[in-house]
Formats: sequence, C-alpha cells, structure tokens
Amino acid sequence: MRTLCASTLIGEFFVIGFAGLVAMKDPDLTQATVWTVCGVSMLLSVLLCGMLSRPGAVQLGWALQIGLIASGFFVPTMFFLGAVFAGLWWCSVHYGRKIDSIKERWAAAQEAPGASATSGAPDTA
Repeated sequence: MRTLCASTLIGEFFVIGFAGLVAMKDPDLTQATVWTVCGVSMLLSVLLCGMLSRPGAVQLGWALQIGLIASGFFVPTMFFLGAVFAGLWWCSVHYGRKIDSIKERWAAAQEAPGASATSGAPDTA
C-alpha cells in the first residue's frame, strides 16, 4: 500500500505545482493566494509521503484530500483536483491493501515446509 500511496502523493505534488502555475494566470487570484494554497498542499504531500509507514498515515492522507477539496474556496481549480486526488487516494489505499494481502499470502506460501526456494519454480536440477 505504501508504494501506491507514495506514488499518489508525489503525483499530487507535481500536479498541484503545475496547477499553481496555471492558476496564477487567473486575474481574480493573487500570486500570494495561489502559492499559499499550492505551496502548503505540496509541502503536506511530501511530508505525508515520508510518514506512510507510521500509524494514522492513511487518515492523515484523507485529511489532506479533504483539505485539497476545501482549498477550492480559495483557488477554484482545486475543487476538481481535490476530487480527482481523493479518488486516486481511495484507489491507492483500497488496491494497495489488496496487493499487500497477496504479497503476504505469497510470502507465507514460500515459507511453508516443502516450498521451493526458487520462488515457486519447479526444481529442474
């Protein structure tokens, strides 16, 4: 799960940065507003990426996604991006857990007595 979640957070970092550059062209928004919203979001994405192995990281990830959606009140583009990233976060958590359980079953099968040490391939020697 950590790999998928980390990939999502790093993707968020880059997309939010590029979205900030696009949002600065909006005459209704100031540079300070755009870079405050985008900069904080980018910083939190990277920090959370480093905390994924700690308890509560998934919940913090959800808080970040909700914060991204809420930041749409300041930079309207973030409503859309926040919703997309919340969907990606859900997929990362959901499918990441499935992948982790498959890995655990595979590792348990490899450790079982009589299992081949060559990752399940038949011994041809």
